[in-house]
Amino acid sequence: MKILVTGAAGFIGSHCAERFLHMGHKVVGIDNFSTYYSKDLKIKNAEAVKASGGEILTIDLRDLYALDDIDSDFDYIFHFAAQPGLSKTATYEDYYSNNVIGTQNLIVFSKKCKNLKLFVNIGTSSIYGLEATFPEDATPKPASDYGVTKYKAEQLVIENSYNKFFKACSLRLYSVIGPRERPEKMYTKLIDLGLKGEPFPLFEGSEKHLRSFTFVGDIIDGIISVIGNEDKVNGEIINLGTEAEYTTKQGIEAVEKVIDKSIKLEVKPKRIGDQLRTKANIDKARKLLGYNPQTTLFQSVKAQVKWFKDNCL
Repeated sequence: MKILVTGAAGFIGSHCAERFLHMGHKVVGIDNFSTYYSKDLKIKNAEAVKASGGEILTIDLRDLYALDDIDSDFDYIFHFAAQPGLSKTATYEDYYSNNVIGTQNLIVFSKKCKNLKLFVNIGTSSIYGLEATFPEDATPKPASDYGVTKYKAEQLVIENSYNKFFKACSLRLYSVIGPRERPEKMYTKLIDLGLKGEPFPLFEGSEKHLRSFTFVGDIIDGIISVIGNEDKVNGEIINLGTEAEYTTKQGIEAVEKVIDKSIKLEVKPKRIGDQLRTKANIDKARKLLGYNPQTTLFQSVKAQVKWFKDNCL
């Protein structure tokens, strides 16, 4: 199979591209290598994909014509590319252009792919809002520019499934952690600052926030399981994550245990749009895909610490 992976130099996209390559598929990855975080880390991720036999192209999906020069003979499209998370430096225009316009431009290209079996949109639990504990048919209440624009992107993709332009689904991911996690995300920052003996900025009240911290390998297991299940997942929105809940405080304690150091905390003002609780409801994923994540929080943190020490020190 020939697979297009957008955002292939990113955290989850690079892992997914590698998994497909190890399964024997041909992978073309695209990424705009934005400077939202260290380009050097993205280059390392891209090199890992290339070392496994994949191709990585520098393409910005915000440009309607950026895909004109690549072949359209793809069997699958997995769309990870996005302006991620909550950031003081990102404007609404950044979120909208990357998440909505970029997705719409990819949809235009996808309609040219005559062999396309499935378009897989990578969504987020942020679509649910401040409390993300619901089944997929719950009313979305996104509380951030990120959540709002990712919801719009999801709707654009599913609309094309309903109108039978191509088969498509959207996978809403929950609090993914593990090797290659972005530098501004909780665990990479905890590990980095903890090893340096520097204080970790803790948003006021967030130590009580509950999260479905899910190991990236378990997320990839769920993502790749849509292959061969195109009819089952067509037009569907599916949650992927662990049902196990952990507080931010428990996450900090797990890192302290692995690095064998206490982490200093520096309390910062609350962050607008930050989710209070996420707990993946994966009944649908179990039924349709046999999804069953197994990796514990401690195992996830241990793997991430090893990666950090090997690649970031």
